[in-house]
Amino acid sequence: MIRTVFATLLLGSSLLVAACNTVEGAGRDVESVGEAVQDAAD
Repeated sequence: MIRTVFATLLLGSSLLVAACNTVEGAGRDVESVGEAVQDAAD
């Protein structure tokens, strides 16, 4: 179950990072994905 959630979040984050136009925006996206993964692990 956690692997599926992690894979989905990873795929989603890849799409978000690809859609970002700035490095700052990409950093925020990566941070939000990291928080989501951490929440899912808890």
